[in-house]
Amino acid sequence: MLKSKTFLKKTRAGGVMKIVREHYLRDDIGCGASGCAACGGAHEGPVLELQPLDRASSLCPQPHYLLPDTNVLLHQIDVLEDPAIRNVIVLQTVLQEVRNRSAPVYKRIRDMTNNQEKHFYTFTNEHHRETYVEQVQGENSNDRNDRAIRVAAKWYNEHLKKMSAENQLQVIFITNDRKNKEKAIEEGIPAFTCEEYIKSLTANPELIDRLACLSEEGNEIESGKTIFSEHLPLSKLQQGIKSGTYLQGTFRASRENYLEATVWVHGDDEDNKEASIILQGLKNLNRAIHEDIVAVELLPRHQWVAPSSVVLQDEGQNEDDIEKEEERERILKTAVNEKMLKPTGRVVGIIKRNWRPYCGMLSKSDIKESRRHLFTPADKRIPRIRIETRQASTLEGRRIIVAVDGWPRNSRYPNGHFVKNLGEVGDKETETEVLLLEHDVPHQAFSQAVLSFLPKMPWSITEKDMKSREDLRHLCVCSVDPPGCTDIDDALHCRELENGNLEVGVHIADVSHFIRPGNALDQESARRGTTVYLCEKRIDMVPELLSSNLCSLRSNVDRLAFSCIWEMSHNAEILKTRFTKSVINSKASLTYAEAQMRIDSAAMNDNITTSLRGLNKLAKILKKRRIEKGALTLSSPEVRFHMDSETHDPIDLQAKELRETNSMVEEFMLLANISVAKKIHEEFSEHALLRKHPAPPPSNYEILVKAAKSKNLEIKTDTAKALADSLDRADSPVFPYLNTLLRILATRCMMQAVYFCSGMDNDFHHYGLASPIYTHFTSPIRRYADIIVHRLLAVAIGADCTYPELTDKHKLADLCKNLNFRHKMAQYAQRASVAFHTQLFFKSKGIVSEEAYILFVRKNAIVVLIPKYGLEGTVFFEEKDKPKPRLIYDDEIPSLKIEDTVFHVFDKVKVKIMLDSSNLQHQKIRMSLVEPQIPGISVSADASNMDINEPERKKKKLQK
Repeated sequence: MLKSKTFLKKTRAGGVMKIVREHYLRDDIGCGASGCAACGGAHEGPVLELQPLDRASSLCPQPHYLLPDTNVLLHQIDVLEDPAIRNVIVLQTVLQEVRNRSAPVYKRIRDMTNNQEKHFYTFTNEHHRETYVEQVQGENSNDRNDRAIRVAAKWYNEHLKKMSAENQLQVIFITNDRKNKEKAIEEGIPAFTCEEYIKSLTANPELIDRLACLSEEGNEIESGKTIFSEHLPLSKLQQGIKSGTYLQGTFRASRENYLEATVWVHGDDEDNKEASIILQGLKNLNRAIHEDIVAVELLPRHQWVAPSSVVLQDEGQNEDDIEKEEERERILKTAVNEKMLKPTGRVVGIIKRNWRPYCGMLSKSDIKESRRHLFTPADKRIPRIRIETRQASTLEGRRIIVAVDGWPRNSRYPNGHFVKNLGEVGDKETETEVLLLEHDVPHQAFSQAVLSFLPKMPWSITEKDMKSREDLRHLCVCSVDPPGCTDIDDALHCRELENGNLEVGVHIADVSHFIRPGNALDQESARRGTTVYLCEKRIDMVPELLSSNLCSLRSNVDRLAFSCIWEMSHNAEILKTRFTKSVINSKASLTYAEAQMRIDSAAMNDNITTSLRGLNKLAKILKKRRIEKGALTLSSPEVRFHMDSETHDPIDLQAKELRETNSMVEEFMLLANISVAKKIHEEFSEHALLRKHPAPPPSNYEILVKAAKSKNLEIKTDTAKALADSLDRADSPVFPYLNTLLRILATRCMMQAVYFCSGMDNDFHHYGLASPIYTHFTSPIRRYADIIVHRLLAVAIGADCTYPELTDKHKLADLCKNLNFRHKMAQYAQRASVAFHTQLFFKSKGIVSEEAYILFVRKNAIVVLIPKYGLEGTVFFEEKDKPKPRLIYDDEIPSLKIEDTVFHVFDKVKVKIMLDSSNLQHQKIRMSLVEPQIPGISVSADASNMDINEPERKKKKLQK
């Protein structure tokens, strides 16, 4: 049956166009029920069970299917995902609405419909002759869709009656819309709210905890004092943004101060801190949560504030004690220099919520028999969440997942619901799962659809492969990597040519040969974006068959490569550059230590060693030349764990040792990346995937300049060259570690390097490397950006053909956005892994005393670094329920005076370190000052390696 709709549309040229839309209706669409005689053979594979007796509902004791409306799917998805909920009919109308409103929820629904054990059936009611409904005059699209859902529910109940009399199947309509429910009941359709139905499942009382707690603004579930101002409706926000009254931006909460946040204003360069607005105080934050898209109103200039130097953590158990919050807010508002004041605002509305499931722990209420408890997220930027649960005693001391449902105006904290119990606090598998979930690291096993695109084994290089490649298997190629590395993506060679010049080659695994554009393997690699290296685990971007076998440039096996080859003078001047797809056979897979031993040993003069010495000599010249141009040499505390072979617990922790060979590999990777960047930009000026490192704004350097000045040193920051020269000169014969501390502090001043599409940006400069152009080419096994760059280079040299997405700058820009996010999250996950293993290390160590240096001073705390362990801690000088010491903070020096003791940046102190296990839920590395002695002062520290910035170095893997 064919339905058609005709309407007229005015064109841009002023003409009139007649448009006819055809809509086909069918009568052969099956209901999805097993054994339905009425449908006959209308459906290929029945999904719904014939006797769905898995749910014992007191409201509907007979066998039944569920048919939820759109809002139930959107808001109660956690309940629907529970194994107890099966045999659900998902209407096409509902699915389309969900797809338009929430892509993540839509994906979760599709996953359930593809899971045969769930028995979720998608019914295409919009194309069924008996369930399709036309929109009538005066009816809006929402009302039309509600009516379509009721029509489908009624049809199902009438249709199922045609089955055998023994099976009295019913379809239960689930809706939280009061009017829709009333109309359904009037029409004879069994209908309940989601809460009513879930509470009727007497065999599954735990499902009640997973119900989302929904409330509309202005109609909160609870009565009480209004804390926050009302959010403006979206229509007013859009008008205000258009007129300039409000500004739109991304809300970024502070890790150190729960009463402060920053909004990065959209439309400006988000890497530029001058384009940010400060928010201080609960009422100005106005229920925004980290990463929400918000509308802010700028406050009058006389109300502007400076970024706070106070460290504040939300430790209150009484969620309604607002007076204490106001007292803490007053601490933020101290007299400051007018030059330090920044644009300040308040949140007036939420444009888009970016909530996700949060990992953390339950803080059980002190009130006996209470079902209301506070959940403390692992991410300090997320506020505590109030949930209701009957399982508090079971969940205490365990890692759990909670979802946010809403944040009423009269509640200090948002409302949420329990989603999942991950496991016991401190358990390795649980903690690893938590950090992967918290940092949104895709870590599920690769699907069969993805694995189906891998080459069949045994695999070998064919004659067809050789036709488009240069055979370089005769070259003395070798790789140099960390010990235990299995995903070897680069190898090098150096030899003297007949004309006396040198030939140097960087050979990179040809991953793009195995991952072709657009297939499931390519899509999954793009989604993951990067390999994530944890202390004991590696989350691969590509399946292991590629990462550790066919693409890994292991020794003594033929491998496909993409080679960048230079002809150089003995003074490292590049005379010629060429790129070629190749086949290589590595002659040795060396560690950095093994390569260094060969270079240093006078007894070794074989071809591999000679090649390494040539490479090392050239690398030193290249590095010297880079530094002379203004490339930065920064520093960060990096540590390596030594694991027990049986328990896999850390038994030793030491600073990573860097050798000449580390620098040697780094220099040639940098050179290859720069050479490739130039080539792909020449060929694809609008579509090259590049990497830039923005110059920091002057305000970023204030802490570095002040810290150096306190030690009578001058740091110039006008250019990267000026900064590099200043750091080189900043030395002290009596304080040899001072230069390292300055470089660590300079690292914290840097911006994040990012991927971008050349056609969408004008600034290509890489500040840290002092290079006008840069990209990533050398690690395609672990970075998807490199795969795209390989494809661009292959097209540029005629080794492969292009495809539409490769030359679509808007799609490349979207891809870069995901890659930047994945790269950042991978770094955070790596640091969290180091922090957890540091905790395990001190658990077995007992109490340890070590030297530390002050990195930052705050108004009520100091941040110290222990170089031996790469560990940072915040020493708080105000303790709960104890007399407050007299504190005098000087931002200009910078220093903090506690009673009669003064602390300056870079001062050496001695701390005692131990793992505090007094509270099972909140185990922390605790420190106490040993020297200088100040009675009653303790520290709560987060173990971390804080190298979040670049310049680029070849960031090889965290291995055992």
